[in-house]
Amino acid sequence: MVDQSKDAPLASEAPGELRRNLNNRHIQLIAIGGAIGTGLFMGSGKTISLAGPSIIFVYMIIGFMLFFVMRAMGELLLSNLEYKSFSDFAADLLGPWAGFFTGWTYWFCWVVTGIADVVAISAYFQLWFPDFSIWMSALLCIFVFLSLNIATVKLFGEMEFWFAIIKIVAIVALIVTGVVLIAMHYPSPGGGTASLTHIWDRGGMFPKGLSGFFAGFQIAIFAFVGIELVGTAAAETQDPKRVLPRAINAIPLRIIMFYVLSLVVIMAVTPWDKVVADRSPFVEMFMLIGLPAAASIVNFVVLTSAASSANSGIFSTSRMLYGLSQQGAAHRSFGRLSRRAVPTAGLFFSCFCLLGGVALIYLIPNVMKVFTLVTTVSAILFMFVWSIILCSYLVYRKKRPQLHADSIYKMPLGKVMSWVCLAFFAFVLVLLTLQEDTRQALMVTPVWFILLAIGWWVRQRGRA
Repeated sequence: MVDQSKDAPLASEAPGELRRNLNNRHIQLIAIGGAIGTGLFMGSGKTISLAGPSIIFVYMIIGFMLFFVMRAMGELLLSNLEYKSFSDFAADLLGPWAGFFTGWTYWFCWVVTGIADVVAISAYFQLWFPDFSIWMSALLCIFVFLSLNIATVKLFGEMEFWFAIIKIVAIVALIVTGVVLIAMHYPSPGGGTASLTHIWDRGGMFPKGLSGFFAGFQIAIFAFVGIELVGTAAAETQDPKRVLPRAINAIPLRIIMFYVLSLVVIMAVTPWDKVVADRSPFVEMFMLIGLPAAASIVNFVVLTSAASSANSGIFSTSRMLYGLSQQGAAHRSFGRLSRRAVPTAGLFFSCFCLLGGVALIYLIPNVMKVFTLVTTVSAILFMFVWSIILCSYLVYRKKRPQLHADSIYKMPLGKVMSWVCLAFFAFVLVLLTLQEDTRQALMVTPVWFILLAIGWWVRQRGRA
């Protein structure tokens, strides 16, 4: 259960600094919202058709690895409460270049993801208002998010709280509906009745072999983008030493409940080889029980899920620009706060970049192709950020053994699991070369790092 207690604000907040206005229930639900991506609602049909029942193991493996990344991040953030985000500890432990590369890459990750979300929201909006202009709905969407974020950080926390509640209710409803259908031996779409035996009686757990199992990783990794958001919010959290460990420790339970249980239920009711790749299994499940409003209900859930992601992106990009400004890696105007302690310059700049989503709708007819490309680029860059967190942890263990010894929240099997996770991310990059659309995104990504290297060189020359 989520702790609803209200913590007292910290008395020692310096003027001109981010305020700790997010309490435990906000952080718990931001962590849940970050762990449940739109990919679960819309992309699970494609992952099931690619990998069959072995997709359950794919989600468990990715969730297991990212739990250790979050534990490394948690120990580093709590080792020094002056760290506002992972960009700060990367700059401190690996050098200023790492803070520059991590901060700007994370900013770019969320701008790209935000553009994809704005495009998606506009498409979902069309189901209810087919005559409303797509680019106008994208513009309206950006304006609403800007308004929500510019008021106070607490309003952002409240919005994320309710967005996450909607996601949880939808998944719990799917699991309960599935369990009832299995208990009733309800007729399956592919013949026979709903039964747990469908998970292994059609070619075993690996019906598509290792190639199908590996193909599942390419899409499933995108569903976890945003899991590290709890680290970006740490600087504005009341009592981070109590709240942050709680949010991170609950990640494995959430992965099992939200991903594994929902996938098991979907495949028990509809055999995996009858799941339609380009449709949401959530819609199909509710359609099965004759719920006429199923499409609208799931459309609402997916729309709020994409809105949650875009809202989180705008929040985290503005905070990352604030941190980069404090390090001297971004223009000093990004470091100024409003009277309500909100970095408004960063907010306006990030929302201006999101207008690229509106331009995309105008310029490119094949929205889904662009959507796949930008989300793949985003996921590759997120893996870079996760890898930097692990590298920072390894350097922290080497340079500051005393801080690790005194830590109240040590990462289990710290050094070993850091190397295991880094090897896993390298393995996923190799898998991305196997499919043409992901291979194109992998070829485009180095352009971003070349631009960053030029930016770093120009900055160093300017300082010299």
